[in-house]
Amino acid sequence: MKKIEGFVYIMGNNINTDDIVPSHCLTLRDSYEMAQYTCEEIDSDFPQKVEKLNIIVAGENFGCGSSREEAVNVFKILGIQAIIAKSFARIYFRNLINQGIPGITYNWKDEDFSEGDHIEIILQEGLIKNLSTGRAINFNKLPEFLFNIIEENGILNKIKKEL
Repeated sequence: MKKIEGFVYIMGNNINTDDIVPSHCLTLRDSYEMAQYTCEEIDSDFPQKVEKLNIIVAGENFGCGSSREEAVNVFKILGIQAIIAKSFARIYFRNLINQGIPGITYNWKDEDFSEGDHIEIILQEGLIKNLSTGRAINFNKLPEFLFNIIEENGILNKIKKEL
C-alpha cells in the first residue's frame, strides 16, 4: 500500500454520528449535498477546511451513537484519508474499514499532533511520521484481513474482486 499523506484536523472526545451528520440532513437524497453539512455544529467551515486538512485526529469514543453509514460516507466524499483516534465506537470503526478508510487507534498526546501538521501514515509498518515536527509514532498495525479490505478501497470492492 502506498503511503497516506495529508494534513491534520483535530477533533475532541465523544464525536457522535449526529455530530458528523446532523439529523436534519438525513432526508437528503444526494450524498454530496449531505456532505456539505458534515460536522456543522462542531465547525461550520468543516467541509472547506478538510479540502486541505484531510486526516482527522480525534479523542476517545469517536463515532459513538447510531450505526448510520452516512457518518462514514460523508468523510469519504470529502476526501478524508484516515482517522486517528484514541478509541472508536465499535460499529463506527468497522464502517470505516468497510468503506476503505483506515481507522487507526492510537492514544496520542498533545505533543504528537497540532492542527495543520503534515503527516504520513504507513499502515503496513504501523508508523506515522509527523513531517512537520520530525516525530515518528508507532501504532498497532491493523490485522491483515482488515488491511486487505482497506487495500481494495472497501469491502464491496474486495468482494467484487474475489468473485
